Amino acid sequence: MRNYKTQMEAAKKGIITPEMKIVAEKERMSENKLCELVAKGEIAIPCNINHKSISPEGIGTGLRTKINVNLGISGDCRDYSVEMEKVKIALEYGAEAIMDLSNYGKTNKFRTELIEKSPAMIGTVPMYDAIGYLEKELPDITAKDFLKVVEAHAKDGVDFVTIHAGINRRTIEAFMRDKRRMNIVSRGGSLLFAWMMTTGNENPFYEYYDEVLEILREYDVTISLGDALRPGCIDDSTDAGQICELVELGALTKRAWDKDVQVMVEGPGHMAMNEIEANMKLQKRLCHNAPFYVLGPLVTDIAPGYDHITSAIGGAIAAASGADFLCYVTPAEHLRLPDANDVKEGIIASRIAAHAADIAKGIPYAREIDNKMSDARHRVDWEEMFSLAIDGKKAREYFESTPPSDRHTCSMCGKMCAVRTTNMILDGKKEELCL
Repeated sequence: MRNYKTQMEAAKKGIITPEMKIVAEKERMSENKLCELVAKGEIAIPCNINHKSISPEGIGTGLRTKINVNLGISGDCRDYSVEMEKVKIALEYGAEAIMDLSNYGKTNKFRTELIEKSPAMIGTVPMYDAIGYLEKELPDITAKDFLKVVEAHAKDGVDFVTIHAGINRRTIEAFMRDKRRMNIVSRGGSLLFAWMMTTGNENPFYEYYDEVLEILREYDVTISLGDALRPGCIDDSTDAGQICELVELGALTKRAWDKDVQVMVEGPGHMAMNEIEANMKLQKRLCHNAPFYVLGPLVTDIAPGYDHITSAIGGAIAAASGADFLCYVTPAEHLRLPDANDVKEGIIASRIAAHAADIAKGIPYAREIDNKMSDARHRVDWEEMFSLAIDGKKAREYFESTPPSDRHTCSMCGKMCAVRTTNMILDGKKEELCL
């Protein structure tokens, strides 16, 4: 029988939980150090007591950068089987988390099946589900109704929930005063803004924050403090609304920790490259070094169809500068619901960004696989290279699409391959290029 409610409560008591043991082994970190960082809130282990199939992961200080995949049912794409196929791709290509952003009809069926089958962490945004779950129009939903949806998701086994508690009357005042080019681009944030403006009430997740925390504590659900005022274009980044909300999120972080609820803080958005590092450091300072979860940032606004690339560029800089968790972006961003291939492309781009950042920020074992790849290239061992590649299937397809006459080279250089030439000379063999 657990004598603690949450991973954070256990850590504060000095208890090494089974989940901590698994994460410590995965990350090659001592159990005691991990426990200390969980107690401080610098590492979160999102792991709902009702998610029985989970393989626990840690997010935060000193750990590998993790990636999240968004999917879910929408009004225009209601095929559950298509979304489950995306889940398989996410797991195959190493995503540590999946967010179910379903926003159409009764989403419980897809969510519960996802939780039952997925070893990855599962996240949701209860605000998206409120209208379908409650079967009410937005202005008719009460503050207590919103909390019912949060509790339903927590009971189902969701490991983390995005709660936009930082958009309150103060932050809205800053947003309204400092005019934006793109206004609010957060779906959950825009719905709350509309509800607040229509009803004249305070944000229910802010007003009843302590009650939200009690629900999350009961099931050990991590709160991911959503950035309702994240910039939706590079011209809006680091403005008064974004920073005002970030200050609120810092205060909400401490209130959650006081209740032993684990926290992640969400961040931008769209942002020019030269602003990213400063934003990461500012967030860590204002939010007390809580794990930071970023969407992108997308570093330019003119690449629809290629936003997995604009996001990977920003994500690599963000993670190298302190972000702990990257939300993938697919080539379909801003254009349509992603298909299975879009999901794969988004995951690969995010994994590249996360791994590159881990090397840059000195995660002790991050370079090992790169060194193994270099050794395989030195030996011109194609099978080993394919096995080490992030997407070995694609690497093999490229290599075999134009096969070389000599398998100790590729079709780009042929016998003029620099690696082959140097190996032969150092091995005392004669290099004959004209044969």
